[in-house]
Amino acid sequence: MTGDLLIRSVRPWPNLPGAPLVDVLCEGGHVAAFAPDLDPPPAVPVVDGRGGVLLPAFTDAHAHLDSTRLGLPFRPHSAGAGLADLIENDRRNWRSAEASVAQRATYTLARTIAGGATHVRSHAQVDVDSGLEKLEGVLAAREEHRGRAHVEVVAFPQCGILREKGTAELLEAALRAGADLVGGLDPAGYDRDPVGHLDVVFGLAEKHQRGVDVHLHDGGTLGAFQVELICERVRALGMQGQATVSHAFALSTVDGERQRELVELLAEHDIAVTTVAPGVREPLPLRELRRAGVRVGLGQDGIRDYWSPYGNGDMLDRAWQLAYRNGFRRDDLVEMCVDIATRGGAAVMGRTLGLTEGSPADLVVVPGDTVTAAVMDRAPRTLVVHAGRVVAAEGEIV
Repeated sequence: MTGDLLIRSVRPWPNLPGAPLVDVLCEGGHVAAFAPDLDPPPAVPVVDGRGGVLLPAFTDAHAHLDSTRLGLPFRPHSAGAGLADLIENDRRNWRSAEASVAQRATYTLARTIAGGATHVRSHAQVDVDSGLEKLEGVLAAREEHRGRAHVEVVAFPQCGILREKGTAELLEAALRAGADLVGGLDPAGYDRDPVGHLDVVFGLAEKHQRGVDVHLHDGGTLGAFQVELICERVRALGMQGQATVSHAFALSTVDGERQRELVELLAEHDIAVTTVAPGVREPLPLRELRRAGVRVGLGQDGIRDYWSPYGNGDMLDRAWQLAYRNGFRRDDLVEMCVDIATRGGAAVMGRTLGLTEGSPADLVVVPGDTVTAAVMDRAPRTLVVHAGRVVAAEGEIV
């Protein structure tokens, strides 16, 4: 459902201190005009942006709505240090949550939308323990917020594919049940068979004509090798523009020349990359990726779950974290992080957001006189607009 709307008194990005405020007219779910003192067409709702910064809506390009505990009583972190311990800790605890997967995912998606993100890609665990239960919970959350956000769901084999017999069949069932993409996890480091793992992932993608999003925590030479394997399959299947490597720690754990080779490979095959601005890993080479034309998006990852106590559902907060982790101080670099958190993530999802006439009217108004000020202050969002309709205001769902 699309709508018509007139937003009064905002500062569209890029904006300069002291620049005049303008109004924004949205018609049929798209931006129709920017100008001061626009006259609203008959019966078009009018809302006040109160001089805030106007941005394209945020995109959470890497979430795990199935595992969130946001809004529930805090639980002390109980997992060990390694990936396998984190996975097993989740498996031990998820059924004891005080609310169902659907309830938890619905609540967290609401907080994400209230923070200004109207595009979300969420992974949903599929394995022999949970079957399709987690997927179904995320699909229910997507349906609940269908008029407020565009949500993609990835069938995610968090416990591996080859380690547990029957997982490949469950992934296929998930695609038939409504998952938009097929995922993967550390084909070498965790499943210990990169060729076999990726053959399943890309085989399902080809059969069902879906995209691919592979978690790749493996770093160094091992991670770089798997990036090459993914590129080979994308080229062989003609899947340019349909694959994403999430985390991609290999890019920040190889030497400079090898890094350049990998970045060029990703660009050549139009493979996107997502990061979550992790606190314990070297940041990705954001400027190098963007200069090469690689689509780069930002996500929240787990949101106060059995993996980590961090996360609050707010993509503006995550944009701040991305800037902070990279040591950025200049306005242009902070704004680059905002671009990654908005237009960049949308591009990862194959969608276009912007602030030009004709762009989709997916917008967020943030208090502040500049983009950098808005990032540093992270005040509740004045308005969140999806397809020309106000879906949240003052930090709360409408």
